[in-house]
Amino acid sequence: MSHVDLMAGPPPTHLPVDPASAELTGSVEPVDVVRRHPESPLAWATLAAKAADEGLDPVTVYAYSRVGYHRSLDLLRRNGWKGHGPVPWEHEPNRGFLSALALLALSAKAIGETAEWERCSEFLRDSSPTAYDELLGGA
Repeated sequence: MSHVDLMAGPPPTHLPVDPASAELTGSVEPVDVVRRHPESPLAWATLAAKAADEGLDPVTVYAYSRVGYHRSLDLLRRNGWKGHGPVPWEHEPNRGFLSALALLALSAKAIGETAEWERCSEFLRDSSPTAYDELLGGA
C-alpha cells in the first residue's frame, strides 16, 4: 500500500511547448506572431515586453500582458491546474505565463492600480519564487 501525503500541495504544472516560441526570434515582430498564434501566452508576453522596452504607454503594456495572462489561465486549466500550486520557472514553457503575469503586475503598478499590482506580484511569488526573483525582484 502506498502512502499519500495529505499535507502536500498540488503537483507542479508543466505547460506544453508554446507553438509560437519557435517563431519569436529577433527578426520576427511579436505582433506578427500574435496574429498567427493569438492563443499564445508567450507571444502576448513578448509583445508586452517589447512595448515596455520601447517606452510605450503603460496602458498598452497592461492590455497586452492582460491578454497573455488570460490566455495563460485557459492553458493552465487545460493542463490540470486547479487555481493554485507551483508553476515552475525552471520549466521553460511556463515562462510565457509567468512573464505575462509579471508584466501585468508592473504595468498595473505603473498606472496606479495598486491592488492589481499586489495581487499579481503575490500570485507570481506563489506560482514561482524563482520567477518572482528573476522578473520582479527589484521592483
